[in-house]
Amino acid sequence: MGKKDTLESFGYKQELERTLTLKDLIIYGLIFMVPIAPFGIYGSVITASNGMIALTYIIGMIAMFFTALSYGQMAKAFPIAGSVYAYAQRGINKTVGFLAGWMIILDYIFVPALLYVISANSLKSLVPGMPAWIWLVAFILINTIINVRGIEFTAGANKIFLALELLILAIFLIVGIYGIMNGVGDGFTFKPLYDSNAFSINFVLTAVSVAVLSFLGFDGISTLAEEAKDGEKAIGKAILWSLMIVGVLFIVQTWVAALIIPDWHSFKDLDTAFYAVAYQVGGKTLMYATTIATIFSWGFANALAAQAAISRILFGMARDGNLPSSLAKVHTKYKTPYISTVVVSLVSLIVGLIFMDNSSVLSQIVNCGALTAFIVIHISVINHYMIRNHSSDYWRHLIVPLIGLIIIGFVMINLDSLAKIIGISWLAIGIVYYAVLRFSKRNTEITDL
Repeated sequence: MGKKDTLESFGYKQELERTLTLKDLIIYGLIFMVPIAPFGIYGSVITASNGMIALTYIIGMIAMFFTALSYGQMAKAFPIAGSVYAYAQRGINKTVGFLAGWMIILDYIFVPALLYVISANSLKSLVPGMPAWIWLVAFILINTIINVRGIEFTAGANKIFLALELLILAIFLIVGIYGIMNGVGDGFTFKPLYDSNAFSINFVLTAVSVAVLSFLGFDGISTLAEEAKDGEKAIGKAILWSLMIVGVLFIVQTWVAALIIPDWHSFKDLDTAFYAVAYQVGGKTLMYATTIATIFSWGFANALAAQAAISRILFGMARDGNLPSSLAKVHTKYKTPYISTVVVSLVSLIVGLIFMDNSSVLSQIVNCGALTAFIVIHISVINHYMIRNHSSDYWRHLIVPLIGLIIIGFVMINLDSLAKIIGISWLAIGIVYYAVLRFSKRNTEITDL
């Protein structure tokens, strides 16, 4: 069965252009997770991990590996756009599918706004005379133009952004390792990986909660299923490869940083802790380079990928009649869901202006939506493969999703109370909206697919 026939067998036409290779998908995943993400959150993570920051990222990568495997299995079964919305809709039923899509909207539609706010405020600190809202508008405008121009154009921009991020990271690692070898810090030790004086079971549990949230984003690859040349095969591989690659990068850079300034208690400002590390070995030049790299990786690269992902989830839901049909319109020339893309940009602008001085609330909203979607993915795997199709592959279709459920469930329980309140409120709104939607459509049945 060919790619086109596969999509049409699910009742859809091939409208989006299939141009993305496995390499493009991996790059997209790396961009979404941001290879230099630890630059911006280094202070808070090393404090929460009692100095064992490299171990924290190892635990996080292992924990998310189970969720990545479940995404791969659902992408294999249902190679269509929409991510968790499509997987839950067809792996469980329409109702759960809609609510899963509704919850992932809470994550994805606020992610670009969060990234724009963080980047705009960071630039304000570098250029005090320029109001932060101007940077916010600039980021949104540029990214929207790139995404509307086409997924291939977006992929090209992603390659440039990723290359710049990896260049700055390579410079930091080279300068950092050279400095450690020449007397900076206390030399090479395994303490960032394991410190017997600080290690405990409580540490492991805390590390899981902190690190798992650092890996959010790899699931965005699944939204590009209808634009991948090799369909479901490429999606599953890209998810696993991007997770492992970014995990290794996180571990290496934080290990080196922890060796440069071993006394993590000495940081005066946790928000700028990594830049203090960069200054220690590279002076102002490296400090500014890492700061600017962080700003642009979030404001352009990461936000660009996030905007592309949520626009395709809205496209998938609108195509099924669960959102206004205009969101499913595809640009005749660029073959992109341009209405959805523009709507996301407008939401990002409004939300960004509202939360310009309160990014922590946005962060909690994002975490709650993503983790809820992960739980649904694991349940979808068990229901579709084990219950419906009586699979004998107990490892991939029962044990893996069960382990993933336990890990994500634990992280959910330990989320901030504000995140739980926001998540429950958003779910309640979704239930009411869905009920109205169903009752207004006489011929729509809420049944298993």
